Amino acid sequence: MEKIKIIPIEMGSKQYEDEMKLRTEVLRKPLGLSYSAEDLIKEIDDIHLGAFIKNELVGCLLLRPQLYGVMKMRQVAVAEKFQGKKVGTKLVKFAEVLAKKMGYAKFELHSRESSITFYKALGYEAYGEIFEEVMIPHQKMCKQL
Repeated sequence: MEKIKIIPIEMGSKQYEDEMKLRTEVLRKPLGLSYSAEDLIKEIDDIHLGAFIKNELVGCLLLRPQLYGVMKMRQVAVAEKFQGKKVGTKLVKFAEVLAKKMGYAKFELHSRESSITFYKALGYEAYGEIFEEVMIPHQKMCKQL
């Protein structure tokens, strides 16, 4: 497979438009949902990261700083044809290194039930009960960096 390049994405850029298309296709469309203006306004201070292969966005995730040295990882999406090819793994590991350099000590996330195994393989631990978010079961997970 071609080399994966991970870079920040600026809101309002062409890359951001591609990010929104990817997130909609992977995370919202299967649920019959779309993003509202209110959803997107809440992301204004998030760190958007994109994984690119030959200038094509193939994966993305968002980081939202929390209190007490915690970084929340959100909206992890990988294009269907690139799933299972280490794009998500590389994105998450890149995000962990970045957060650690920024002084964060812990990652938290809400994993879809279908992705719990993926995060466990990367060292994340599940805690609490399964709960519903955007109409589907999720699990809280965390990892010390």
